[in-house]
Amino acid sequence: MSLIVLLLLGLLACLARRRRPRLARACGILALLLVFAIGCGPVPAWLMRGLQGDYASAPSLVWGAHDAIVLLGAGTARDPIHRTLEPSFFANGRILAAVEQYHSCHAAGGDCKVLASGGDALGNGEPEAVVYRDALVHAGVPAADVLVEERSLSTWHNAQYSKPILAAYGPQRTVLVTSGLHMRRSLLYFAHFGIEPAPVRADLVEPLWSVYPLSWNFTVADAALHEYVGIARYHVYNALGLNAPKAK
Repeated sequence: MSLIVLLLLGLLACLARRRRPRLARACGILALLLVFAIGCGPVPAWLMRGLQGDYASAPSLVWGAHDAIVLLGAGTARDPIHRTLEPSFFANGRILAAVEQYHSCHAAGGDCKVLASGGDALGNGEPEAVVYRDALVHAGVPAADVLVEERSLSTWHNAQYSKPILAAYGPQRTVLVTSGLHMRRSLLYFAHFGIEPAPVRADLVEPLWSVYPLSWNFTVADAALHEYVGIARYHVYNALGLNAPKAK
């Protein structure tokens, strides 16, 4: 996304070079400033602070007798040798955090279920939730305590399709496990469907401060912009009446 902005500025500078030299010069300078502001860390750090700042510290949870831990998907990857599917690199932290929360709940004497939510958004041939269920069981969570929601293809679907499963189980407390940068948008969507879980971030994504531009910082900025666009789209769709009715 940031690359598109830079390309548009560069294109505008080229088109305006002859007739509007001042505009062309301003676009070129702005593009150069953005390259350093994004690539050296200030812009992605500012963007991430607005997404992750409230979830940096782990919450203090008091488990009930009947609790649910919702694990949101982050893709799958195919083993090129064995041709098997496994959680993507970005999903491992979420799975580990869900396992930790499950054991914490179980140690408190509660009845806990982990709801793995995620369909086959990448077209790899198997829903994310099924792949994650196997990973959870392999990590020590009993298969009987893993619920699967395998239809969702987006965060909006995660919230929408998780609601009836949670309603059927009826937890006293619901915990949402996802990445720190993804948490703000996820909570917004879940609240729309009447679910207000306790947030547990699985990881934090941070830029690398540098005196010269780094590609990692552009990646972080684009990930943050994707979240802000999703949040803005939610409010626009609400204003236009395009979202499902908000649950009370």
